Amino acid sequence: MPIFSIDAESCVNCGKCVKICPLDVLREGKTTPEIVYREDCQSCFLCIIYCPKHAITVDTERGRATPEPY
Repeated sequence: MPIFSIDAESCVNCGKCVKICPLDVLREGKTTPEIVYREDCQSCFLCIIYCPKHAITVDTERGRATPEPY
């Protein structure tokens, strides 16, 4: 799966990753954001780019194959 984890020790729970995710993969949690729809992650890396503490780990391989055009 593309998004692996969120490091609880590094995360400051600012919510930027939750707001920037285009497919709502993340939801606000009590101490760290929760990965709710891991299979929907497109590996766009926006969560990593906007995370001030670089607490998110994302794989470069997408969870789903990119659809081919007709």
